[in-house]
Amino acid sequence: MGAALARAAQWTAAGCGTSTLEITPLNESLLNQIIKFVDDFSTRHPREAVFVFREPLEWQTQLGCLEFGEGYEIDGATVQSEAKGEDGQPLLLLTGSTLSVRSFHQLSHFLQIAMEKKLKEARACLEANRDPIVKILGPEYGTVEGEDMSMLRLLDKVKKDNDPETEMKMKIFILLHQLDLQLLNSSLKHISQDIRLNPAAITNEVNLLKNFSGKEEDTVLESLEYTSDYVFSNGCRAPPWRQVHGEICYLVIKPHDTDPLYITCSTAGVFLNGVSNNKGYHGVMNIFMLQKKMLKKMAGVVLCLRKSKRKPTAFLLDLLKYNQLQNGMGYLFFFLQFFYCYFLYLQKAPGRFQEVSESSSETEEDEEQPVRHQEGNTDLPSEYWGIQKLAKYIKGGNPTATVIALCSMRDFNLAQETCQLAIRDTGCLEVFINLLGTEEIKCQIGSLKILKEISQNTLIRHAIVDLGGLQIMVKLLDSPDKDLKCVSAETIANVARFKRARRTVRQHGGIQRLVGLLECVSVGSTSLTPCQAKDTEIARCGALALWSCSKSTKNKEAIRKAGGIPLLARWLKCSNANILIPVVGTLQECASEPSYRLAIRTEGMIENLVRNLSSEHEELQMHCASAIFKCGEDKETRDLVRQYGGLQPLSVLLGNSENKQLLAAVTGAIWKCAISGENVSKFREYKAIEALVELLTDQPEEVLVNIVGALSECCQEPVNRSIIRRCGGIPPLVKLLTGTNQALLVNVTKAVGACATEPETMMIIDHLDGVRLLWSLMKNPNPDVQASAAWAVCPCIENAKDAAEMVRSFVGGLELVVSLLKSKSKEVLASVCAAITNIAKDEENLAVLTDHGVVPLLSKLANTNNNKLRRHLAEAISHCCTWGSNRVTFGENKAVAPLVHYLKSTDPSVHRATAQALYQLSEDPNNCITMHENGVVKLLLAMVGSTDETLQEAAAGCIANIRRLALATEKAKYG
Repeated sequence: MGAALARAAQWTAAGCGTSTLEITPLNESLLNQIIKFVDDFSTRHPREAVFVFREPLEWQTQLGCLEFGEGYEIDGATVQSEAKGEDGQPLLLLTGSTLSVRSFHQLSHFLQIAMEKKLKEARACLEANRDPIVKILGPEYGTVEGEDMSMLRLLDKVKKDNDPETEMKMKIFILLHQLDLQLLNSSLKHISQDIRLNPAAITNEVNLLKNFSGKEEDTVLESLEYTSDYVFSNGCRAPPWRQVHGEICYLVIKPHDTDPLYITCSTAGVFLNGVSNNKGYHGVMNIFMLQKKMLKKMAGVVLCLRKSKRKPTAFLLDLLKYNQLQNGMGYLFFFLQFFYCYFLYLQKAPGRFQEVSESSSETEEDEEQPVRHQEGNTDLPSEYWGIQKLAKYIKGGNPTATVIALCSMRDFNLAQETCQLAIRDTGCLEVFINLLGTEEIKCQIGSLKILKEISQNTLIRHAIVDLGGLQIMVKLLDSPDKDLKCVSAETIANVARFKRARRTVRQHGGIQRLVGLLECVSVGSTSLTPCQAKDTEIARCGALALWSCSKSTKNKEAIRKAGGIPLLARWLKCSNANILIPVVGTLQECASEPSYRLAIRTEGMIENLVRNLSSEHEELQMHCASAIFKCGEDKETRDLVRQYGGLQPLSVLLGNSENKQLLAAVTGAIWKCAISGENVSKFREYKAIEALVELLTDQPEEVLVNIVGALSECCQEPVNRSIIRRCGGIPPLVKLLTGTNQALLVNVTKAVGACATEPETMMIIDHLDGVRLLWSLMKNPNPDVQASAAWAVCPCIENAKDAAEMVRSFVGGLELVVSLLKSKSKEVLASVCAAITNIAKDEENLAVLTDHGVVPLLSKLANTNNNKLRRHLAEAISHCCTWGSNRVTFGENKAVAPLVHYLKSTDPSVHRATAQALYQLSEDPNNCITMHENGVVKLLLAMVGSTDETLQEAAAGCIANIRRLALATEKAKYG
């Protein structure tokens, strides 16, 4: 436990007070393992559980006196255990909020009392007792770096002294040591991901690529060379003054199809230089970074390359250029591994690329591009010339004159673009930034107030960053002057609206300083002194800046590491909308990260988010709903929203259909909350389903995606399907099947498919040509749409009046279904197998499927360990066996043996489907032999006694067929 906490657990930086355990999935896992260890300790080790600690574990608890019952003596605000140590002191003592525990037995009992607060209490305990083993056993057992000899010392002492207490300590130490190893092992995966590039790794990559380089046509590169032959003792080839910046070496890469590329390799990754020169480290453009996940992305690009028939380097550079224009930055490829992937492609190994590219779905941050305006000197308004006159006083006056000129300039309408450009054109921007570096507080504040206003302009924002203004503003956050802090943070909030600016703030220590601005003792106070009011204003400005900065993934991580989560949680409890808006804005921006979603739930923020859904401020309502939308992926969060009464205000907010941003957030929150059936019942009670149906027309796509997503979840219950039909929701849903938005199509196919399970609704869908539209969506290039459409087709076939004829009426429809069995997506394959199961119920359609080669394609899928695919594949095989010689063909295509192994699955639905398929296949003698050779009888015998009658009958039938074959063989052999 000591080593795991010291080396594996993730702690916040101590810059903003005592370091604390970060709220991350890794830490939650470690804490839960420790809680389980303590929970079970009394049961598993009763003798060791009563051992009295050397020193008590002390921390600030959230539990009150009234939560303690039998076994404790309560006196006012003091609680003590009836159990006492040899010194007569209680083994558990609560005084106010300070808890002191002296045995595992009491610790275990306390966690039982804490119930849902276990995680918080465990975190508080470990934060206050960084090396708990020292408190439990003594300082000689403390966590040490290097070789730990404490175990050997213990064994030696036990041998010499034969002391029962020492023996007890040894047993406890061994138990804690085992826990430590368990915690370290479980965190190994997380730790191993935090790896930086080093000279040895670069050398290996370069040597690898050199082996694949040459003049030949099938090589990936013409040549790859270092710019320097001299290697320092640390393996680097970069000069020492560049090594301090993490740079390792520089490469010149000559592809076959474009000009030479100049590359910088550093500990942070591999970078393509912005200019072509042989010094390598000038003008580095950060478009490549080393990340393990990037191999998946590169694999997807190589697939695109294969389809485009382009040469690799030209394709890559064009792709980067396109992405810089569209997304503000290129894909984060590890350049060398891109070419390695391409080499594998040349070696005819494309299957590997398809496999790894499926899970590649990372998105990058948007980069703001300055908007250029047509500028000229004619017809400029008087404000332009007025600012020009003031400029000379700002540039050349004494401090007093400068302050007066700054005040006069603020009298102009600085929100007007003409004034903003006049300030830029006259060179005042440089002067304002220079003034920030002076010791004149009034000049600094005056300059910042102007910069704050004019930085609403994109061009000005970029100019401020280019002139180094952000770095100075970050330093000013340390100023003792509170007004200067406020306006600095507000200006940073305006400037940090594009990626480079956000990165600059982080790299110069701005995130930690901004988090520090949130520290305030007056949180939640109703009546504030002037000093407290100013502190609250500082926190508001800090939150505004963090909101802007939080659009960067790395900044979200930096905010968390700086201890920002608990501070944001504290401010979320206040009632001041001015500070709540940026605080919730920051949280909802950060909620895209799992660690923040976990924190929002465990730190009790859901209750406050729900409370503010009823605020009078629509912007605050929007951000609260957006945070719930993002956090609603987790069931625990959905339950909390219901428990705190959040479903009703969300339903009420559907009535505000004019504010589209608010509507998008609210419908998104309802969609995610509706994943839980208990919440759907509440939404029905609050008439939310009817309100959602009314919103199905004349809405932006962003809103429609969420509305239909919510309805698709509600449709899982029959009563809600009836409500949607009665409210006239089916026609607009079917109409949406003609759209092109992929996310919307996935949701609407799910909704229509769910509604199709009702025969009455199915008639409406069929009348509106909905089945044909669903069928056509199986041609969509997006696998998610293909799968969703195929799933939706299944209930349509089941519930249509003349399903067989309807299916035959779709020209090329059956051929399309069979062709989808070549998909690489497991979800598409499972859904298509389910569709084939329904189609094959008609003999004529099954004959057509057979002619199109359905049997060999189904057979090829048999070697899968995906239970969902196994189930639907087995069902499809079962139904396809009923036509012609299909069951024989399945055997010839080696589909039988893999099916037998499905019976070892833990999924009962797989057992049922597989037994039915094997029963059908067992009608062929050769298949019976294959089954018997693969041990099917023993597996089926166990299932003959199943309570599932379908499984029972199929298993018995298959065994009977195998037995009949065996008897016939014996009779033929022996007469």
